[in-house]
Amino acid sequence: MIRVPTAPAAHLVFDLLAWGGGLALGMVLYRWRLRPIAERVASRVGGGYFLALALGAAPGAWLAGSLNSLREHAPALSHSVAGALVGAIVGVEIYKAIRGVKGSTGGLFVGSFSVGVVVGRLGCFFAGLLDDTYGSPTRLPWGVDLGDGIARHPVQLYESASMSAFLALYLVGLARRAPWAMRRGFYVMCIWYGAQRFVWEFLKPYPKLIGPFNVFHLLCLGLIVYGWLYYAADLAREQAQERALPVPGADDEPVRGLS
Repeated sequence: MIRVPTAPAAHLVFDLLAWGGGLALGMVLYRWRLRPIAERVASRVGGGYFLALALGAAPGAWLAGSLNSLREHAPALSHSVAGALVGAIVGVEIYKAIRGVKGSTGGLFVGSFSVGVVVGRLGCFFAGLLDDTYGSPTRLPWGVDLGDGIARHPVQLYESASMSAFLALYLVGLARRAPWAMRRGFYVMCIWYGAQRFVWEFLKPYPKLIGPFNVFHLLCLGLIVYGWLYYAADLAREQAQERALPVPGADDEPVRGLS
């Protein structure tokens, strides 16, 4: 068992680092690869886009976190990054449907969100038991003692490592201008984030909602389904656009040798 020094203030410190790091990486990626995409999106969505995002993310974060917390032995208001992501998606997709906007508009946020999770989960880890994101007891040699003398799964580190791996692959995809990263990176992120967190939720002592699943299991399933369906739809749209491009034929060749 590994004893970990904890302090509640660590959460705020790492939250600030997460916000700063996410903003910095977002600006770098914008200048490096995403400027043309971001400009096309901005011309289509209008200023109400960010209002819809905020109006979805804020209540989503508090509703999901509080619903889970209120079912525990010590209920309290809380917030959740998974709930914020789901709420933001709902708000934005409703707004896009009203505006008639097709395709992904979240590509600019992929790097920022990923860094936010990577760094933010470290804050959850070092904040200790009061953060209420700790893992279930384990006998594995890397179990951590967060102050109660019980070896637990370091689920916060599992999630941080998982999103670090995704971020690395995403940056490679951007460097190669891969369509999955350039055009559909947000959908891939939703699938990855939802899948990895779905697994880690089995290692947390959260109250069950339906069978073996807690609130976050259901949110993560929603993210996976959303990402998969929208990825497939955008891929089909891209392929249709490619088939619609005119192909030069014999009649398009310049006529030579005429006098």
